[in-house]
Amino acid sequence: LEDTEFKKIATFIENKVGIKMPMSKKLMMQSRLQARLKDLNLPSFESYVDYVFTSEFNAEEEVILLIDAITTNLTHFYRESNHFDYMTTHSIPALLKTGSSHLNIWSAGCSSGEEAYTLSIVLEEYKNNNPDKSFDYSIFATDISTKVLQKAKEAIYSLDSVKKLPAGVADKYFVPYNDFGKSLVKVKDEIFQKIRFERLNLMEEDFCLENTMHIIFCRNVLMYFDKTTQERVIQKFMKYLLTGGYLFLGHSETIYNMNLPLVEVAPTIFQKI
Repeated sequence: LEDTEFKKIATFIENKVGIKMPMSKKLMMQSRLQARLKDLNLPSFESYVDYVFTSEFNAEEEVILLIDAITTNLTHFYRESNHFDYMTTHSIPALLKTGSSHLNIWSAGCSSGEEAYTLSIVLEEYKNNNPDKSFDYSIFATDISTKVLQKAKEAIYSLDSVKKLPAGVADKYFVPYNDFGKSLVKVKDEIFQKIRFERLNLMEEDFCLENTMHIIFCRNVLMYFDKTTQERVIQKFMKYLLTGGYLFLGHSETIYNMNLPLVEVAPTIFQKI
């Protein structure tokens, strides 16, 4: 992968989906795109760049596959569990006090679905532990990668991935799933049916959401954007976050020096004012 080819792809990726691709990512890009060259039977990265940027055929489809190959998707159930603790001890009670009977929650950058399913499990557990509080909820889960969204929709995970869940949770919300002898589990329908998965690019001018949100989780996504892009994305979030609603960011993300209607109520947790 020549420098000129890398820079062309990197510039396109940053403009298209906001992800910064410094020269230090060149070997990573080369490694991940090797499979695309093989699948397309192309002899070189030069020919691949020509295929993506000058071909009249399948270019849009290949762009999606290119983004799938380049994006990093690392997640697990109950990741940064302090966020879920805060949601149940502070966010949900506060929102229910305002009279909200149906909570809309957005998992932006949901990857392979673990965050969205964790949210649903946490909310079910909260409802079970607080039978006096009557409410329902919906979860909207989005990602730029079609590959991880497909995995999320399948709702099938390794047995190891649920072994560290809180006591009783795995047995309560997952069922054994056998696939040619592999030890797998599948999310139960009661959890799966609360979530709608869709492909969404955070660089779009408007997200065109059907509902306003009470809670938005966008964790460890903005870290791949520059500061200007981060602020622009959060400003678009604000259009869909209700006043008094909550934004949860990743442990390394901040809104410092951004002009936003948010106040930090706990580390990396913000409320719209």
